[in-house]
Amino acid sequence: MEFFSDYDIYIPDGATDEVRVRCPRCTPSRKAHHQNEKDLAVNVNAGTWYCHHCGWADGLKDEESPKPNRSKPKQSKEPEQPKEPEQPTYQRPSYDPGALPEKLIKYFNDRGISRETLEKANIGYEPPKAKRYGAMMFPRYKDGEVVAIKYRTHDKRMWQSKSPEPCFFNHDMALKSGDDTLIIVEGEVDALSWIEAGFRNVASVPDGAPPVNTKNPEKKYGFLDDGLVEHFNSYVLASDDDEPGKAMEGELANRLGRHKCLRVHYPGECKDSNDVLKEHGAEALIEIYQKATPFPIDGLYTTEDIRDAVLDLYQQGLKPGESTGWENLDQYYTVRPGEMTIVTGIPSHGKSTWLDALTVNLYIDHGWHIAYCSPENWPIQRHMASIAEKLQAKPFAARTPSSPRMTPDEVNRALDEMNGAFFFTQIDDQNMRIESILEIMQAAISRHGVKGIVIDPWNELEHHRPKNTSETDYVSWALGKIRRFARLNHVHVWVVAHPTKLNKEKDDSYPIPTLYDISGSAHWYNKADNGIAVHRPKIKDNRVRVHVQKVRFRENGQPGTAYMIFIKDSGSFIEDKNVKEAL
Repeated sequence: MEFFSDYDIYIPDGATDEVRVRCPRCTPSRKAHHQNEKDLAVNVNAGTWYCHHCGWADGLKDEESPKPNRSKPKQSKEPEQPKEPEQPTYQRPSYDPGALPEKLIKYFNDRGISRETLEKANIGYEPPKAKRYGAMMFPRYKDGEVVAIKYRTHDKRMWQSKSPEPCFFNHDMALKSGDDTLIIVEGEVDALSWIEAGFRNVASVPDGAPPVNTKNPEKKYGFLDDGLVEHFNSYVLASDDDEPGKAMEGELANRLGRHKCLRVHYPGECKDSNDVLKEHGAEALIEIYQKATPFPIDGLYTTEDIRDAVLDLYQQGLKPGESTGWENLDQYYTVRPGEMTIVTGIPSHGKSTWLDALTVNLYIDHGWHIAYCSPENWPIQRHMASIAEKLQAKPFAARTPSSPRMTPDEVNRALDEMNGAFFFTQIDDQNMRIESILEIMQAAISRHGVKGIVIDPWNELEHHRPKNTSETDYVSWALGKIRRFARLNHVHVWVVAHPTKLNKEKDDSYPIPTLYDISGSAHWYNKADNGIAVHRPKIKDNRVRVHVQKVRFRENGQPGTAYMIFIKDSGSFIEDKNVKEAL
């Protein structure tokens, strides 16, 4: 069952007919004074929509009645029994391309695409029907069969055949091209443009670029599992030159491997491949293919290599990372992909529990997928129970009569929500090495779009330090490797490390540990992008201080202390502006 919110479309409660809302595809890239315009017309009853600004048209792909919002189901009187996850069902439509009318041939000719190219791709036309416009048809072939059809009218209204199978457009032609490099574009017309220029090794994503910061990336990038990309050694990414296109370009590069990807640079005011064909001809497409440049990995770059990135940074300004979910902490610390945060604290002061709460906030507020390597939380079912508590805001196990535990229905609901968003490792001692852990995390990034990685704690890893290598040099090497991994894969990595033994104060409390107190030298401070100490002045108290001790990039925050209250029943934390005075 699909919901409008699967597409980042949010309908007002109680809406039953057609409503107007903000379009998640075009609104983020529009100017500030257009950010609140409601251009997306949504027919709640029919489960369809059309944007009057960007032309995005689609609908919920399910035969059941659509629902306007995805909300947690009400608790039933009888606990629901666990269900096996349902496998998606696809319908392969019958396809008759029909005869192409002259006006359609002219439409494509005006865009530089010939009749011969339309015939190669078997593009069709469906005449007007009752309550439906006449539309061009873009069939998606896989292994010689049509697995889905996309319909598009002259004014950019779009819909698809029922229950379409996720698959690249031009899958079969690209597969038979015999080329080692696959060109990936954002739309069918762009793919036809490359075919017109003589390329067969091109494929289009089926539904255009997903909205920026989409909360359902697995669904949006399901087409990568159709088997096509596995037959190529490298990829030229030719998405649209706009914010959603650039976001998709980066996501594809992360999933396919940045070291295997190149990107194109469009001339002049062109924003996509078809613009290049129309304005400059097929030779220009051939030229931008030949001049495609590698994605930055690690090494030496000229100014020209990253000129566009610098200009984008100038236009957009230095932006902070994602909100932590706690307003009083955001002024000191925000979470940005491509960075490493070191978290320390006295044992049993709650640093691991706090970090779990932070990652759950990132999932809830920003759709982040999280992978954990947390030996102290093993067995992993115990760790899953802890995450479930934070999602449901209820204890997993019975504690007090005033704090009833989760019902079986609520446990299953939490597990359903965690599935595909939270990933847990449990590996043997011999593979508890930095290299092995990062290899597993690389797979989690490529397959599941993971954006946050937790390694907790450092002292549980197997550290095979080479002979004649000091602990200081080893820590420098290992943290440098983790930080490069974070930057290369555009993910955030948290490393939890215990401080060395600290002496108690006169009142039996412990001093606040710093990154310099972690065994292995000052590299814990020097290599960190961000450093945090979680501290409870009184171990039996529920008041917690989160000390931000280092922030490398000032737009992300600044050193300072946020005061929080630990909610024991659910293992969560809330900010308390008055707690500072109480301490």
